[in-house]
Amino acid sequence: MTSKLSTYSMVTFLSRPFSMFTSPYSSTAKQFLIPTKRTCIHLLKNCKSINQLKQIQTQIFVLGLAQNVDAIKKIIAFSADPSVGNLSHAQRIFDRIETPTLFAYNVMIKAYTKSGGFRKAISLFDQMRVDGLWVDNYTYPFVFKSIGYLREPLIGKKVHGFVVKSGDAFDCYVCNSMMDMYGELGRNEDAQKVFDEMPERDIVSWNVLISGYVRCKKFEDAVGVYLQMRDDERVRPDEATVVSTLSACIALKNLELGKEIHHYITHEFGFTTIIGNALLDMYCKCGCLDVAREIFDQLPTKNVKFWTTMVSGYVNCGQLEDARQLFDKSPVKDIVLWTAMINGYVQFNQVEEAMDLFQQMQIYKIKPDKFTVVALLTGCAQVGALEQGKWIHEYMNEHKITIDAVCGTALIDMYAKCGCIEKSLDVFYGLNEKDTALWTSIICALSLNGKPGKALELFYQMKESGFKPDDITFIGVLNACSHGGLVEEGWMHFESMKSLYQIEPKIEHYGCLIDLLGRAGLLKEAEKVINKIPKEKDDILVPVYGALLSACRLYGDVDMGENLADRLIDIEKGDSSIHTLLANIYASVGRWEDVKKVRGRMRTTGIKKEPGCSSIEVNGNIHEFLVGDASHPAMKDVYFSLNTLVEVSYAHEIYDMDLEYMVPIDVER
Repeated sequence: MTSKLSTYSMVTFLSRPFSMFTSPYSSTAKQFLIPTKRTCIHLLKNCKSINQLKQIQTQIFVLGLAQNVDAIKKIIAFSADPSVGNLSHAQRIFDRIETPTLFAYNVMIKAYTKSGGFRKAISLFDQMRVDGLWVDNYTYPFVFKSIGYLREPLIGKKVHGFVVKSGDAFDCYVCNSMMDMYGELGRNEDAQKVFDEMPERDIVSWNVLISGYVRCKKFEDAVGVYLQMRDDERVRPDEATVVSTLSACIALKNLELGKEIHHYITHEFGFTTIIGNALLDMYCKCGCLDVAREIFDQLPTKNVKFWTTMVSGYVNCGQLEDARQLFDKSPVKDIVLWTAMINGYVQFNQVEEAMDLFQQMQIYKIKPDKFTVVALLTGCAQVGALEQGKWIHEYMNEHKITIDAVCGTALIDMYAKCGCIEKSLDVFYGLNEKDTALWTSIICALSLNGKPGKALELFYQMKESGFKPDDITFIGVLNACSHGGLVEEGWMHFESMKSLYQIEPKIEHYGCLIDLLGRAGLLKEAEKVINKIPKEKDDILVPVYGALLSACRLYGDVDMGENLADRLIDIEKGDSSIHTLLANIYASVGRWEDVKKVRGRMRTTGIKKEPGCSSIEVNGNIHEFLVGDASHPAMKDVYFSLNTLVEVSYAHEIYDMDLEYMVPIDVER
């Protein structure tokens, strides 16, 4: 019978819903078409679709084979295959089995893990143990993968204990998956312990340990494992090894080891696409663009990833002209390459060029993704280009680009820096899915726009909603307290960083605290805080000293201002802002002779104050102005308007050393 069936086209045969078993063929043919267990099993082996499976399954149940182990194994295996099957159908079949076998459990656990049903996979593992089945080395890897994705270290430890009890702790396949889980959970010490206790290790063991350290940003440890591996004659680094280790070299700027790996690649197994791109990325990010370009030019074939890596390398080193030239030469440009070039312009405040490139992107009918619009929104935020930012927001809505937490954060930041805090709030409240970054962005936005009460209100709401604040959140919170004059509350939040959230305050947090105390006139208390800041180098104190120096100007504390200025000058001799602040302190108390001395000292030592820069958006165009720069084509009209404002007392008369660099314009000429 089986030999007869094998002569049929399976597609044709099964497209006739088993009519061949009942059609009025000759009696000779019919004897070969009576369904049996053997024919059904054969059909299952050649099944191509879920519809065909259901037809065969129906006949199996008619034959009373619903509990037949061979038949059920094949039905479940096919149904659980994500490429052709249907997991919910597999679950229904599984639920009908009176006594599921280890194979059935393993197939279902694997299927749920691959489809993202991690909780269900772990639940099936627990049910398997309740049923008294002895777990094998095929079960554990998928359970560990599910635990890693769910970030459940306690469950991971429990299952690790089962592995030891079952005797699978010596199985290399199981141990590798266990190390991968610990790496995903950020528990590298546990992964290292598993590795150290393995009686035998394969190349995967080494690679999993290295990648786990890289994933958790423990790059020195990753390099240490690589060096240990390199000295072990029983194993040789492969593609996965060098790619992970090159990532560590990039983070550590360890060019020497990177070059050593390059030499190893050249002499051991040559370039692959993945290795070539990783090596190119390493040289670019370590600043060796000449070497990177040489490798790039020598590649016989280049996919778009190579072009993107090289363009990004030029961008990150500030060589935008080289980046653009290479971008223009690329034969194929995907969304990632376009976004890399746009982001490069944004990174160096060339927002007009970024917008122009975005327009070209539309001409080529390249659909932007969220990363493209986030880069553009960031650029608009930098220069206060509100109209362009609004246009991008409208573009996102018109082209149905999902505004998720990432895009929402960029929109909130853009509107806030353009002074439209109400629009920022509209975006925030309009998003159902919120994350820590989104909460942080609105808190910082409110603080920036002089809404300290609302900022702190949302901070408390954030915590009540179960989101844990991070170090950036606290910068917004402390700034809000500073702008609101909330000294006690600011102190409380500063101290809670370490006591409640295990966040070590950074120099930015100390700067906010100094600003808070300085604005409140508590200059002595601010100085005590500075003296308590843990420091390795004096230059990290420059920002906080500067904040206190500004407070000295505000409250006319000349003595403290002079002492702070002397300390700062010892650290940063050529910093014009220190001298400017000191001169402004003298000016605030009318000590004009001292102002002249500071200005004279600046001229003698060649210290020049960098001219201030401001920008304004008019009809979608960004206009930038530097103090003392009269090159703008409409400068006469600008100064005429400024003089008019001064005449009606709109501009306040204050002393500021920027005035020294103003270029007088005769608007009557």
